[in-house]
Amino acid sequence: MTGSVRRFLRDNGLGLTFLALFALALVGQAFAGHADFDNQLAAEDLQRISLGEYVTSSDFAVDVMENWQSEYLQFFLYVFLTVWLVQRGSPESKHPDGIGVESDEAQRVGPHARPDSPRWAAAGGLRLKLYASSLGYVMGAVFVLSWLAQSITGVAACNEERLRELQAPDSWSEYVLSADFWNRTLQNWQSEFLAIASMAILSIYLRQRGSPESKPVGAAHATTGVEG
Repeated sequence: MTGSVRRFLRDNGLGLTFLALFALALVGQAFAGHADFDNQLAAEDLQRISLGEYVTSSDFAVDVMENWQSEYLQFFLYVFLTVWLVQRGSPESKHPDGIGVESDEAQRVGPHARPDSPRWAAAGGLRLKLYASSLGYVMGAVFVLSWLAQSITGVAACNEERLRELQAPDSWSEYVLSADFWNRTLQNWQSEFLAIASMAILSIYLRQRGSPESKPVGAAHATTGVEG
């Protein structure tokens, strides 16, 4: 392994590791979901399907999309709400005196941009406005698209089941107003919101030495916005 490859792996280890874990989990979900789906078909005396048919089905897609949309909703809300809301003592929060979008000087934009700042940070007008909120916009866009994909694949999966039971299919609007859709959606949302709240509050009092998600081990509980 060359030095440049080792350096690339070291410098991108966090992202690469989580992408690898994502791929492994997705493959595992495909196999487990296929086995479970085939068991349901067998219980109804229906012909089983192949793994390839399952991973291209609406049943697999809706299970994937409903988790993606809840994750990106969490990120979208967290990115925007932490601009204005603080949690004293949490490294997940900025200092209470920094509430708001902060000054151009603190954000290094416009005339305060540095030579190594992104080009759009030094620009003005619409480009700067877009770039200054680009993380939240992208997270919000992915949430909306994955929520839409969940609703489309969900109604397809629901109608396949209804047709097997000789029931009339639902329209998209009927499905997104149904108890089944909101049960699947809200059970993901509540877990994401609890996870964020737990991280923000528990990190006030608990530590993980060496982690940027934790304060230094010896930092006071009231210290806010300081990473270890």
